[in-house]
Amino acid sequence: MVKIEAIIRPQRLDEVKAALDDLGVSGMTVTEVRGSGKQKGLTQHYRGAEYTVNLLQKVKLEIVVAETEVDSLVNAIVTAARTGEIGDGKIFLIPVSGVVRIRTGERDADAV
Repeated sequence: MVKIEAIIRPQRLDEVKAALDDLGVSGMTVTEVRGSGKQKGLTQHYRGAEYTVNLLQKVKLEIVVAETEVDSLVNAIVTAARTGEIGDGKIFLIPVSGVVRIRTGERDADAV
């Protein structure tokens, strides 16, 4: 099993969710996060004053899937989240050694 963590633009969330729904993804965790990367933040003007926003709003998706599904899900996320500009995000693939569903005690593939 693999945990897919995708950091994407908040305005692309609906497109990514729709793409994952089309592939039959049944569960995911979505978290609002802030961060910085190559984008380095924004400089904005408010009432004549200039200020810099160093940490930009992003959305983090977390999905645990079987290894056979990873490539199709990653491709779907990339296609749906891409704008072609700096700040589109990143995807991290993390090996998962085990999963337990708390309610039933099911483990691994049965718990996903």
